[in-house]
Amino acid sequence: MRSGDDKRVVAILAVPRVYALDVSIAAHVFGQHPGYRVFVCGDHGLDAVDDPGNGSRDGSGRAGVDVAADIRPTRSLADLGCADVVVVPGYENPQSPIPEEYLKALRNCVERGARVVAVCTGVFALAAGGILNGKTATTHWRHTDQLRSMYPEVDVVENRLFVEDGAILTSAGAGAGLDACLHVIQDDFGTTVADDVAKDVVFSSVRGADEPQYVDVLTPTRASLHATREWVIENIGSPITVQQMADHSLLSRRTFIRRFVSETGMPPMHWVARQRILGARRLLERSDWSIERIAGATGFGTAANFRAIFRREVGVPPSAYRKAHGAVDAA
Repeated sequence: MRSGDDKRVVAILAVPRVYALDVSIAAHVFGQHPGYRVFVCGDHGLDAVDDPGNGSRDGSGRAGVDVAADIRPTRSLADLGCADVVVVPGYENPQSPIPEEYLKALRNCVERGARVVAVCTGVFALAAGGILNGKTATTHWRHTDQLRSMYPEVDVVENRLFVEDGAILTSAGAGAGLDACLHVIQDDFGTTVADDVAKDVVFSSVRGADEPQYVDVLTPTRASLHATREWVIENIGSPITVQQMADHSLLSRRTFIRRFVSETGMPPMHWVARQRILGARRLLERSDWSIERIAGATGFGTAANFRAIFRREVGVPPSAYRKAHGAVDAA
């Protein structure tokens, strides 16, 4: 539901024992764009902020490391009813119950079609409310087994930054919550706007949902494939093969693929396809180039091939995407 000034409304739900850092990240990221109105909802009679004496998110015993500020709700739970986007931050002791009035408010948001973003252990609140039954979700890697054990009806995905299932988006820790917020901005206002917001908060451009939360073996800096990835982006309009990428990195094909997956979390050609889509989205938003010219510049070849792949990956044809996010409309 748009506000009176036609801004999209983002409501951050301050559940009991909430991590103030997660609240602050969502408020800061969405607050960077004038198209959003952001506020914090909750029960004014409950202490929302996590207790520094209860330990920390990562179980390290470093009491209070997650407290970024003294977060207090500025709106009531009823105000969730006007939100286009509802953010459920992580909270301490996810095995402890959340008051029923919070769960009911979340269910009402889902039933009316609001988009819901759960960060870290915030996913436990959605699961407790029955919102994730039969759906796919993720959370911080320390809590995936616990989530699976407590809520077997939820399809829990391991080691993913975030998972989108319909209007429900669940993410890993605070860093992945930033990715999730940028993903929502990208959907609402386009890749260019999301890039600008990422730059404002000094973060990388929107990362894909299928990138890992972590890698088990760190790749030495000297072995980084960053230069090869930059070469791909500079030549994105040309045909690119795995062998060409391996040759550029001076590695055997097998070693290259292994290191590439370790660094990016996805196979080389999957990553290349994602860069082509991102490049096309930016050109559709920023330029008045024809579909044929964009198809050639981003390596899709023909306009027909570009239209088919773009619609499959983004969900709408290029012309509809340009109409929604193009420079003329944005201006």
